[in-house]
Amino acid sequence: MQSPAAPEAAREIVAEPDNGYILEVENVRKEFPGVLALDNVQLRLKRGSVHALMGENGAGKSTLMKIVAGIYTPDSGSFRLRGKDIRLKGPLDALEHGIAMIHQELNLMAPMTVAENIWIRREPTTRFGFVDHAAMHRKTAELFKRLNIDIDPDVQVGTLSVANRQMVEIAKAVSYESDVLIMDEPTSALTEREVEHLFTIIRRLKAEGKGIIYITHKMNELFEIADECSVFRDGKYIATKSSHEVTRDDIIKMMVGREITQMFPKEEVPIGDVVLSARGLSLDGVFNDVSFDLRSGEILGIAGLVGSGRSNIAETIFGVTPADAGSIELFGKPVRVDSPATAMSHGMAFLTEDRKETGCFLLLDIQENTQIAVLQSGYVKNGFVQQKQLARDSMDISAALRVKTPDMAEPIINLSGGNQQKVLIGRWLLTKPKILILDEPTRGIDVGAKAEIHRLISQLAGEGVAVIMISSEMPEVLGMSDRIMVVHEGRVTGFLDRAEASQVKIMELASH
Repeated sequence: MQSPAAPEAAREIVAEPDNGYILEVENVRKEFPGVLALDNVQLRLKRGSVHALMGENGAGKSTLMKIVAGIYTPDSGSFRLRGKDIRLKGPLDALEHGIAMIHQELNLMAPMTVAENIWIRREPTTRFGFVDHAAMHRKTAELFKRLNIDIDPDVQVGTLSVANRQMVEIAKAVSYESDVLIMDEPTSALTEREVEHLFTIIRRLKAEGKGIIYITHKMNELFEIADECSVFRDGKYIATKSSHEVTRDDIIKMMVGREITQMFPKEEVPIGDVVLSARGLSLDGVFNDVSFDLRSGEILGIAGLVGSGRSNIAETIFGVTPADAGSIELFGKPVRVDSPATAMSHGMAFLTEDRKETGCFLLLDIQENTQIAVLQSGYVKNGFVQQKQLARDSMDISAALRVKTPDMAEPIINLSGGNQQKVLIGRWLLTKPKILILDEPTRGIDVGAKAEIHRLISQLAGEGVAVIMISSEMPEVLGMSDRIMVVHEGRVTGFLDRAEASQVKIMELASH
């Protein structure tokens, strides 16, 4: 197969029509077994513009973009690029036509360096045919300088934070000098400063005449960066509007077909006794002297900038990375939580931040992913798994969370990101936890599903479950938490009660 070493050179330059559209998609249909993912949808992308794609998880946004990027083949429909009809044979063909996609779930090779990931299949070579690592480093450094990205080209990708990996993905897509750039939830793991950096890059690309398709669930991003937005619902095209002629409520109503009247259905519930007490927890080089109490029925929000150590604290409490110093008491008794198995045996559950890397078993189906945390515990009797009861409860929890799937035998890799997240939440609910740790529980989830998950969290707190919730979304932390613990560079900088908490106060403590 030919390497896309210089995709811009491989493109046939065709005079564009005067309608100003670089990409036109018409009447695209795509059906998977049991699911009509796209029902004759359309999309038109103008040169030098950002076109936001909005819709609930399962609406068909990512499916359409994977078709545009050559990953899926449509059942029917037409595509025009620069005024010329095209039919893509695969992702490499799309790149050669000048279409690049940054996926929501990052696809970098962890053992390889940053430079090797960016130039894979396009590596510069010496006159003897060997990879020219010096030239590859130089090209990467030049690309990063252009985008103002401060990452060592020779560092191993597996050692980078999620945010930095996201920036590498963006740089890789830009390196193809593509005319159409697709970004699927690009800011889900970025700090506010990194988001502004990304927007600066996007504005620069717009000025160069690139067309950018931007998938997001964050309304503020739509109004800040997008020129137009198209809304999809249940695989159907609903409408395209200028971002200046619609309101947040207009978009939500088009997305869900109903009005979301209460995004954060926080209920006042009795706060009980302390169930978890951490004192002086430390992990060398990561966080230091973390102390807090968590009570039954309480939702304790943990806020802080990306890289502050929030997720590391959660992983230590759950035994993923045991603490170097400090102590944990569970239900009034000292416990050494040295593994997730120990944590689970004490009634703890943990929804991780990165569903692809540490959450989903992508090759297994929904039922297996849902059941995997309870196969050694509550559903075992006389050495045998109670399969019928387990299957029944798994189906009930999936139905309660409104997981969109033809059946429980569907491989989880085929689900949208939001529906994968719901399956993972269902997995932990089956364990009937007394302490539930949620790390970014609604990342990459649409507004309708967010409201459902928020309602579920409030319901669990009302039943006496103690909840720790980490979130990068300030409205979520403020809307759902009884108390907020703020972390900065591995230190707890303060606690805020619900009544006194504000975005300003959190940011002051988060940058203290």
